[in-house]
Amino acid sequence: MPLTMNREVFITCAVTGSGGTQDRSPHVPRSPKEIADSAIAAAKAGAAVVHCHVRDPETGSPRRDVALYREVTDRIREAEVDVVLNLTAGMGGDIVFGGVETPLPPVEGTDMVGATERVAHIAECLPEICTLDCGTMNFAEADYVMTNTPGMLQAMGRKMTELGVKPEIEAFDTGHLWYAKQLVKDGVLDSPALVQLCMGVPWGAPDDLNTFMAMVNNVPDDWTFSAFALGRNQMAYVAASVLAGGNVRVGLEDNLWLDKGVLATNAQLVERAVTIVENMGARVIGPEAVREKLGLVKRAPKG
Repeated sequence: MPLTMNREVFITCAVTGSGGTQDRSPHVPRSPKEIADSAIAAAKAGAAVVHCHVRDPETGSPRRDVALYREVTDRIREAEVDVVLNLTAGMGGDIVFGGVETPLPPVEGTDMVGATERVAHIAECLPEICTLDCGTMNFAEADYVMTNTPGMLQAMGRKMTELGVKPEIEAFDTGHLWYAKQLVKDGVLDSPALVQLCMGVPWGAPDDLNTFMAMVNNVPDDWTFSAFALGRNQMAYVAASVLAGGNVRVGLEDNLWLDKGVLATNAQLVERAVTIVENMGARVIGPEAVREKLGLVKRAPKG
């Protein structure tokens, strides 16, 4: 299809993620205060949306603790800077098998819970957006599988829709987009949908441009999409996504580096993305414009 460049671009900052990056950079936030402060700095730098996970404040390991999400949410909403809040709902579907000869029972690192528990923090915090990882896939580790069955996705998707929280479909491969369209067809998710194209995550869709355009060409015309790639290709995909008609995601969840040998902050990555978008002749839009575009309702601080 012919490329139609996006001239009105919103930037999402993925603030901390759940990967084992907490000891690889001093800028990866751990505590709710650090996560909220980094999200607020990213918003000041030009991010309209902040995508947040939570971590154990002491060890930095990923958590699903509702109280941690509540604190992050309250701190961001009480800040003087407006931003659209996007909380992950990707936790709770992790299986680590015991090995090729004795795969069962699963071993340490497995975290499998039901649909209601996987979205408990969404029901408590009511972010404007939450993620829905739209498929099962092998991840980089040898025996780790990210598990999202059709039944689980239907149950989680219905709960998100009932709560009035817009799912951001995370598509790691073309089949995930195929099933996302089925969820809309079945009435589980509302249309038009919001999708994040996740490129270069082992072992999903590689981040070459042919694969990227295959992903883009499978997004329905009336949906809104954003895209990102990991590591050194993060900023290249800022340009690629805008050129292909999409929005962009940057942040320490996906990339720790600003330049070779220079560790980044979230705000610096957002600033770099703003420069790229504007140098392409596009405009970076803010949270109010994103709410209007996606049909979101701003949530007030908890009173």
